[in-house]
Amino acid sequence: MSLFNPHLILHLLLLTVVTGEILRPRFYSETCPEAESIVRREMKKAMFKEARSVASVMRLQFHDCFVNGCDASVLLDDTPNMLGEKLSLSNINSLRSFEVVDYIKEALEKACPATVSCADIVIMASRDAVALTGGPDWEVKLGRKDSLTASQKDSDDIMPSPRANATFLIDLFKRFDLSVKDMVALSGSHSIGQGRCFSIMFRLYNQSGSGKPDPVLEPGYKKKLNKLCPLGGDENVTGDLDATPHVFDNQYFKDLTSGRGFLNSDQTLYTSRETREYVKRFSEDQGEFFRAFAEGMVKLGDLQSGRPGEIRSNCRVVNRRHNDVLLVS
Repeated sequence: MSLFNPHLILHLLLLTVVTGEILRPRFYSETCPEAESIVRREMKKAMFKEARSVASVMRLQFHDCFVNGCDASVLLDDTPNMLGEKLSLSNINSLRSFEVVDYIKEALEKACPATVSCADIVIMASRDAVALTGGPDWEVKLGRKDSLTASQKDSDDIMPSPRANATFLIDLFKRFDLSVKDMVALSGSHSIGQGRCFSIMFRLYNQSGSGKPDPVLEPGYKKKLNKLCPLGGDENVTGDLDATPHVFDNQYFKDLTSGRGFLNSDQTLYTSRETREYVKRFSEDQGEFFRAFAEGMVKLGDLQSGRPGEIRSNCRVVNRRHNDVLLVS
């Protein structure tokens, strides 16, 4: 994907210029005072059922907010008249655990009908995914509305590839008013969870079209990945993104310093001069990483497009017909 894709630039301008909802902490203190407690309770249930699910839910914030702001558009199912984001190049066979958001929404609708947006659920659940796995906790700003539409093309135009290098990532995050430090810290979301073999086959067997593996890969780690992801094997097999995939810590950055980054877009943070120092700092000081990550997540959560929205009763569909484009839920 070109850095100068006109669709990408247009959407980024909309995100940074247009003012959306006024977000604030404790937004639901009067209308749904138990909202944050309900979300955390349901996230705990999801984690006990499947540890990986909370990492999957956390990823939803990145994939939602980068595409036309934090509006839960990533949760919308396709309709006969709309190709949504779930089948975009960066999401298909990758994003998962949408049912966890469904369970949270169901619990909130029972407690406070038509009050808490799906967009806010993604923000709260992402924070809880981090806190429940040993990472930092922070106060979230709430008050978002849910998108009335979604666009596969917008997602394809914006979301970075696992092949992306640090220079591309720096440029992309900068357009969202996110600094180099923010970008490196937010990449630390890969402290928990797993990635597919599909995303690393080129690193293992044909880096940069060379017909050879990425020379940066630590030999022992490369051998492990070769066994996990053989040529001709099932590319949907998953591997751990760092050595402690169920604990949110700074192991991810320690792994990068030893050539054990799973994705190319991870390892490039250490091989690039522009980002290496932050990787070193976060690998040595977990507290600094935690503070930077929380700050970056709040900034990411501030992204809005300013488009009209609603409070969906079901996170996968809009409530009603809008301009004869979307189906009635």
